[in-house]
Amino acid sequence: MKKHIPNLLTLGNLFCGFLSIGYAAHGDFRNAAMLIFIAMMLDAVDGRAARILGVSGTLGKELDSLADVVSFGVAPAFIAANSYFAHLGMWGYVLAGLFPLFGAYRLARFNITDSEESMKYFKGIPIPPAGGIVVFLVFFVKMIPLWIFVLIFYGVALMMVSTIKIPSLKDIPLPRYGTIITLFLFYMFYLVAKNQFESVPIFFYVALITYILFISMRFIKVKEIKIIKRKRKPRNKRRRF
Repeated sequence: MKKHIPNLLTLGNLFCGFLSIGYAAHGDFRNAAMLIFIAMMLDAVDGRAARILGVSGTLGKELDSLADVVSFGVAPAFIAANSYFAHLGMWGYVLAGLFPLFGAYRLARFNITDSEESMKYFKGIPIPPAGGIVVFLVFFVKMIPLWIFVLIFYGVALMMVSTIKIPSLKDIPLPRYGTIITLFLFYMFYLVAKNQFESVPIFFYVALITYILFISMRFIKVKEIKIIKRKRKPRNKRRRF
């Protein structure tokens, strides 16, 4: 059963991307953007969950890439085409459609990268934060001029396929270094959502519960490892002369 947990998180990421496209098609860009942020949370924990449970494999890696190209490539591009590029008609889709092409190339390059190398750093901006930047700007569609959005949109797309090395931070234990930061980000995200909506969407609470369960699982796993190491550690017996 435990080998399916990371894949379920990845499929949840993909489903959020699909729902985001649906909301964007009906003009609800705020909920569409929120779903991409939730997909980012699920994407952040599926790989770590696989390593914690010891079930990492090729299937999970390929499934993760397929989910990412939809949630952080196609969905953000569709949102951009229907918000910032909406007045351009079909040309808006053409211009926005370049974003998932760069993202797909970046994911393909990542999949053939040595696993030890990818644990240390990424080449170019990963597609989840790239897609997150694009949808975050949707909250300010009435404030940011189109030319500024275009510069950021294509700048982020080019950064994905660049060879700039960015630390991956995958090997940093989350509870020890990231719990406070994670809770702070959730709090800030909650404030943003509260100001943007009359009531916070149910998706936020689902994502929050999922993330808290992951942190708890990680914390318990670390404690178990420490207990096992203590039991295995040989006691130094004093020799009497």
